Amino acid sequence: MTTDIFLLNISGHDKPGLTSGLTNVLSHYGAKVLDIGQANIHDTLSLGFLFEVESGDKSSAVLKDLLFKAYELDVTAKFTPISSEDYEKWVGNQGKDRYIVTILGEKLSAEQISKVTEVISEKHLNIDAIKRLTGRLSLIKTEEYPRACIQLSIRGKIDDKAEFTAKFMQISHDLNVDIAFQEDNIYRRNRRLVCFDMDSTLIQAEVIDRLAELAGVGDAVKAITEAAMQGEIDFKESFVSRMQLLKGLSEDVLQDVAINLPLTKGTRRLIDTLKKYGFKTAILSGGFTYFGNYLQKELGIDYVYANQLEIKDGKLTGNCIGEIVDGNKKAEYLKEIAIKEGIDISQTIAVGDGANDLPMLNLAGLGIAFHAKPKVKNNAQSAISSIGLDGVLYLLGYHDRHIDLIE
Repeated sequence: MTTDIFLLNISGHDKPGLTSGLTNVLSHYGAKVLDIGQANIHDTLSLGFLFEVESGDKSSAVLKDLLFKAYELDVTAKFTPISSEDYEKWVGNQGKDRYIVTILGEKLSAEQISKVTEVISEKHLNIDAIKRLTGRLSLIKTEEYPRACIQLSIRGKIDDKAEFTAKFMQISHDLNVDIAFQEDNIYRRNRRLVCFDMDSTLIQAEVIDRLAELAGVGDAVKAITEAAMQGEIDFKESFVSRMQLLKGLSEDVLQDVAINLPLTKGTRRLIDTLKKYGFKTAILSGGFTYFGNYLQKELGIDYVYANQLEIKDGKLTGNCIGEIVDGNKKAEYLKEIAIKEGIDISQTIAVGDGANDLPMLNLAGLGIAFHAKPKVKNNAQSAISSIGLDGVLYLLGYHDRHIDLIE
């Protein structure tokens, strides 16, 4: 038996019963659906069927009946015959590597999308699907927290991934947009552990700087903090120097600082969603356990690893108890938690802003530089700088409707 292959494209106003009506016609002629896809923009439908049907009378009859059904449904039908050679070539391309490119911003412009897709085209990669992950924005109401995200599923061979991502990074810098690039593999769809830096990531503050202000040494400590975050001086060295400046500060101020910690925009939305979908979460911080433990109770974080302040006679001694948590120690803790939870390292995510976060960002399956210093952004796998911390959810592929279900 010989067969014909056709691509049927349907366009028009979306309404209930379209897919049912068209597949009923195909069913009547014993057609096999080889592929199917649908997109809907502003209630305007684009629906495609790739189908195989017996050549001869059935082939001509099914086209005629599909045209009649499309007329009944008030949509437009277009047929394209596909040769068996072209079909087999298309099937052969399905084995190519797959990637996800996520574009994030408060709003997305045509120029931003154009530049990203131009890079994809230059590398002879194919865009298989484009999906909007954020809800629709009103043109009349002012959004308190505007955000826009689209996800591109692409396919093909990339010889130099570093060059590819460098081009995205340049676009991100020039056009103020976030672009994340990930391999679309089984691990990407099964992330299980998310580890966060605390200061300037989960919270919009550097706690040690706040303590320094209360101790009257704010400017001196801030200067050391900034140099450490930029990677200009060793973290341990900077930490010891800053701690010594805090010597004599009363422990009475700690609680007041803790209860006034400003959460980063999107933090609760992110953590609540991660908990709802079964993720484990951790704070891995070069800050202090006192504040990490407070956030753990406030947000429901599973693990906290940070530095423990030494306090004697109600005052800070300027020292910490135990080993200092620096960048390498954060990476060790990430690995330790993953082993304890039975999670492959490729299923982990790390989020941070400073140079001391780079070891864990580069170890994790997905490392995200969040509103980070230039050195960190340039050396991390992905970056979020345009929206809040809940932008992490879009890199995981979540749509607003998945998130809003729990709000």
